[in-house]
Amino acid sequence: MQLEHQELPSKMEQSVHARGAAFRETLRGTWIHHIFNKLRNAKRGLMRQSEGEAFLLERYRRLHGKSLDVKNPQTFTEKLNCRMVLWNRGHDPIFTQLTDKYAARAYVANKVGEEYLINLFWHGEDARAIPFHTLPEEYVIKTNHACRQVMIVKGPAEQDAIMSKVSGWLSKNYYWGAREYQYYHIKPKVLIEECLRNEDGSMTLDYKFWCFRGTPEVIQLNNHTRGLNPFYDTAWNLLDLHYREDAARPVVAKPANLEQMMSIASRLSADFDFVRVDLYSVNEKIYFGELTFTPTAGTMKLRPERWDLELGKKWKMSFDN
Repeated sequence: MQLEHQELPSKMEQSVHARGAAFRETLRGTWIHHIFNKLRNAKRGLMRQSEGEAFLLERYRRLHGKSLDVKNPQTFTEKLNCRMVLWNRGHDPIFTQLTDKYAARAYVANKVGEEYLINLFWHGEDARAIPFHTLPEEYVIKTNHACRQVMIVKGPAEQDAIMSKVSGWLSKNYYWGAREYQYYHIKPKVLIEECLRNEDGSMTLDYKFWCFRGTPEVIQLNNHTRGLNPFYDTAWNLLDLHYREDAARPVVAKPANLEQMMSIASRLSADFDFVRVDLYSVNEKIYFGELTFTPTAGTMKLRPERWDLELGKKWKMSFDN
């Protein structure tokens, strides 16, 4: 594939940009900066739908080298991106609720039971209110409104650094990163949960069940460092399916409670034409991770290519979900 050539900015352009950035920094915290932000946010809100759709269509074209067929998608990645385009125009609020890592807990408790929820030590909207003195030796801090905003704290906490980092997370609307509309209306919160570890002290694996209307079809594994990412079928045969070239795809022992995990994934996904159900298994006890409706924000390229069409056939796409 031929890459587009982009000319580097000239020294004069770089200088102008630097001066502009320095000037904006001097205005930070002033009434002018406040008004500018309000006007910018108002404009972004008015243009969100049209700008978001253009962003998604152009990104798909650049990634796949062709235009997205919104009217007749066939492959998995076509349908995934069609979902993002259609949802960008508006969708059932249930998808915002289920994407919200805090609000989803009520759905999971109702569907499969509270015993599958990770122990929640605290939640709130202000990082400065984190009750560090009441927390155990080790815990996980994450947000409810985004992906990969996670930190593990073990031992004495560097409270100021943590509060600063988490406050930065909470200040941003995750929608603007990849135009995943289900994140747009989530009110940011910080969650502090139990840190799940195996008996040997290692971090537990993340079992990601790709489910189509309540039927798990493939199971993706991930580890804490994201260096491992094999796919298995439901009989636990290693597949050649992958989309992360840099990740190892080793043979991993079949979990003893695989059937129970698949049953839980099936119950949690029954109402949706496609959703990825993420679960953990610690000493054969199962915990819910999250529901993911747009994996990789639609930027994956499945390999070998036949998997894109094969999984696309599994997805009987509806305009509702």
